[in-house]
Amino acid sequence: MTSLTERAEQHANGTAPAAPAVPMYTAPPAGEPLPYLDFEDNEAYPTPEMVPVHIAWLRVRHDVRSVAKSDQHKEKDRNTGREYVKYNFRGIESALNAFGPATLRHGVNVLAVDMTTSYRDTTSSRNNKMREATIVTTWQIIGPMGDSLPLLKSAGESLDSGDKGTAKAQSLALRALLFNTGMIPTGDPEPEAAHVERGEAPVRSANDYRDEIVNPKTSLGRLEQISYELGNARMLHVLVTNEHGDEETLDALGMRHYQERKAQLEGGAS
Repeated sequence: MTSLTERAEQHANGTAPAAPAVPMYTAPPAGEPLPYLDFEDNEAYPTPEMVPVHIAWLRVRHDVRSVAKSDQHKEKDRNTGREYVKYNFRGIESALNAFGPATLRHGVNVLAVDMTTSYRDTTSSRNNKMREATIVTTWQIIGPMGDSLPLLKSAGESLDSGDKGTAKAQSLALRALLFNTGMIPTGDPEPEAAHVERGEAPVRSANDYRDEIVNPKTSLGRLEQISYELGNARMLHVLVTNEHGDEETLDALGMRHYQERKAQLEGGAS
């Protein structure tokens, strides 16, 4: 076993032994998960090809391709108590699930080599005591031959009422490194693909919301979002004429249709 220095000298003098031939890995089609890696089975888990780190990292990117915003941040409506999806995002688990198998397959290590932290006490919008953690991490990406990319930095910031702030900020710094350095797209359509004119958004009427609620094509997620919009517009208790010709508040109408469609979906799944 030779050291990194000895191997570097061998490459410089041209006396380095030729890398052993190993089977080339063929990445699965985009969107399909990578196969399970069995460390006990050398055929299922071939030795990574001895290539420079920038080539190995390029192959990692080729395997990952894209990671969708499949994680959801949910909040409760203060008026109805129902949960709704506020926004979608790509969390640290999505990053690790995508990059973990690919970096193993191509012999790439991602190591944190330095970390700078800062903390401050603050309060939330509800006047709860919180602690803000900010972490700047220096990373080293090492390839299968022992060479590495230039040192990279990424930052993470979190708010927490307990002792998890540092771990959250570390996770965010790692997520930023993987997605930004990997230049991994979400697969979402281009934001500017549709023509949008500047101007104030028109205020929707109660009847507009009623028509959308009773439309059988309106999804459960959209019904949750409508409840949030109605709460912000203070329209939850506005009376409208429902599909049966009776008067009903928008809140009650939305809740009824949400429960009916949810029951239909659960009944169909069973």
